[in-house]
Amino acid sequence: MSLFLTQSSIGRKLVMSITGLFLILFLTFHMCMNLVAILSAEGYNAICEFLGANWYALVGTAVLAAGFIIHIIYAFWLTVQNRAARGADRYAVVDKPKDVEWASQNMLALGIIMLAFLGLHLYHFWSKMQLVDLIEMAGGDVCSQALENTTNGFYHIVNTFSSPINTLLYIIALAALWFHLSHGFWSALQTIGFNNTTWFDRIKWIGRIWATIVVLGFIVTIVMFFLDGFFGLNILPLLGA
Repeated sequence: MSLFLTQSSIGRKLVMSITGLFLILFLTFHMCMNLVAILSAEGYNAICEFLGANWYALVGTAVLAAGFIIHIIYAFWLTVQNRAARGADRYAVVDKPKDVEWASQNMLALGIIMLAFLGLHLYHFWSKMQLVDLIEMAGGDVCSQALENTTNGFYHIVNTFSSPINTLLYIIALAALWFHLSHGFWSALQTIGFNNTTWFDRIKWIGRIWATIVVLGFIVTIVMFFLDGFFGLNILPLLGA
C-alpha cells in the first residue's frame, strides 16, 4: 500500500486529494471561527484559549502541519513528474484546450502564493499565540505582555487588519485561494471516484460555491476589522473595538 501511495502516479494523486480535502475542511472551520469575532470578542477569545497550548490543540496542530507538508511535497512531486513525462513537448506552442480551466494550469503558482500567505499568517497569529505559550512552557524568556496576549486573538485581529498593507495582502491571497479551492475541490473528488458524467458538473459548481462561501467569510471579517480599525468607523461597537 505504501508503495502505491508513493511510487504510483494514481497513488500520489490520491494522497494530494485526501490531504487537500482535509485542508478544505480546516479552512471552513477557520472561516466560521473568524466570523465569531464579529459577533463576540469574548467568544472568539474563548475559542483561542481552547486552541492554545493544550495537548489536544498541539496534536491537532501537528496533524494540520503534516497535512500541509504532505500536500506541498506531493504537489511539487507531481508537477516534476508531469513535466518530465512531457519532455521536450512542454516547450511546444499549443492552443489552450477550451475545457481546461485557468486554475488547473496554474495550480503550482497558486500553491506557491498560498505557501507565502501561510508564512505571513503564521507570523501574524500563530507566532504570537501558541508559539509564545510553547516557548514559555519550555522555559524560554517571554515578556509578560506577549504572554498575556497569547489567548487574545481578538487583539491580534484588530492589530493586524488596522494596517491597509496587511489587509490588501490578505485579500490578494484570498483571491488566489478561491481559484485554488474551486479547482482543487472537484479535482480531489474526481480522483477519489466521483467522476461520472452525472455528477461531474454538479461537483464543479459545488466546489465553486463552497470556495466562494469560505473566501467571502474570510474577506468579510478582514474588511470589517479594517474599516473599524483604520478609519475608526466604530462599526463593531458591541465588540469593544
